[in-house]
Amino acid sequence: MPPPMRYLGIDLGDKRTGLALGDDETRLASPWKVVECSLATPAGVERLLGLLAAAAAEAGRVEVVLGLPLNMDGSEGSPAARARDIGARLAARTGLRVHYQDERLSTAAADWRMSQSGLSRQQKKERRDALAAAEVLSEFLRGLPERPESGRHRA
Repeated sequence: MPPPMRYLGIDLGDKRTGLALGDDETRLASPWKVVECSLATPAGVERLLGLLAAAAAEAGRVEVVLGLPLNMDGSEGSPAARARDIGARLAARTGLRVHYQDERLSTAAADWRMSQSGLSRQQKKERRDALAAAEVLSEFLRGLPERPESGRHRA
């Protein structure tokens, strides 16, 4: 059986981008970190691409799952076009495979989880984007086909 495929989940934000890690064996996605970088300028986008490439290298052998901010009707607007552009540029820069995952309501789901956590307002702000990335990655992992059994019995 091949080793588990690891995935780097990315939830793009105008000022903060959340990162999460997961794999296709456990199908668990964990918030990893948040990178702060404004996407308001071309230089900011270039800086973010460098930070994402470095994060992917740090994470090891990964494929990327990039949140795609679709409109509520499922159509793609300018935020989705920006995400696709960043994904294509990240793939060209790193050689990594990039998947796109609908991220509608991922931040709302992250906010709901944090509302149940007892975290302070500052702690929530610090974790929100990474938790949203984990939500996006979790949705992607749930949609993957089952891995072939290794021949071992699971309890």
